[in-house]
Amino acid sequence: MLHDAIIVGGSFAGLSAALQLARARRKVLVIDAGLPRNRFASESHGVLGHDGKPGSQLLAEARQQLLAYPTAKVFSGRVSRVQTGEAGFVVEAEEGLRWFTGRRLLLATGVSDVLPGIPGLKARWGKTVVHCPYCHGYEIGGGAVGVLGTGPMSVHQAQMFADWGDVTLFTQGVVEVSPEEHGLLAARKVRVEPTPVAELEGAAPALDGVLLQDGRRVAIKALLVGTQVRMASPLAEALGCAFDDSPFGPIVRIDAWGTTSVAGVYAAGDMARVPHSITFATASGVAAGVRLHSSLITEDAQSGEAAAA
Repeated sequence: MLHDAIIVGGSFAGLSAALQLARARRKVLVIDAGLPRNRFASESHGVLGHDGKPGSQLLAEARQQLLAYPTAKVFSGRVSRVQTGEAGFVVEAEEGLRWFTGRRLLLATGVSDVLPGIPGLKARWGKTVVHCPYCHGYEIGGGAVGVLGTGPMSVHQAQMFADWGDVTLFTQGVVEVSPEEHGLLAARKVRVEPTPVAELEGAAPALDGVLLQDGRRVAIKALLVGTQVRMASPLAEALGCAFDDSPFGPIVRIDAWGTTSVAGVYAAGDMARVPHSITFATASGVAAGVRLHSSLITEDAQSGEAAAA
């Protein structure tokens, strides 16, 4: 079957794009490996109308609603590679066991968080070690919290996180705080700790505090880490998509509607924008799905004119 669109990635951006196309009665296939970025968090917050639901529940409900449309299909598996073909794109899944063809390709493969290699951090990721205060800050409930310095955005993150707790910024030897920034942090009652964190302590996933390299201990109940990210899939690079730099790592270059630098290829979600959240990813998927549909309409009209001539 020739699909109007193949979407690689079935999380919030991919399913949102697919829904627009299915409602336009277009043949759309979503291929999903089942590894959403937020799988480490037990609940999703800040999602209008769904606050507090597990991300897995949101995705299961969204997939069920999508499959109610007769032109939509979902294949569970990993895409191995993509090639261009006469009709558009040929997608290989499961190391050559399955092949699919589509007129357009939409990438919603997401990003992976690159976690600092501090003992005890990975075991708490998504629970008491978090990357987004809007997603997790309210549930922390105030008290002593920390921000782990990872780059130039850490000072801003520390100022922001002060609305959710009493913040200590651990500069980790990688964040240089200017005199002006010291004043801004002091105004937000943020404490600056230059000695690096050596280990996280407590019975994971709970967090009792951090052990510093000089042997001191600082009691905190949660740690915000503005991670760097990398592409969760090599497909965008393999297809020749242009990239831009962001404060958190590379993102695929798109216009406001999800169009990449490669003809017929669209991108949506965390892989193609900052900042990151379920709501942002969903909106990004809607935009890309609508633009992709528009391109199909244009192509169909041109084909009709050529046939009539």
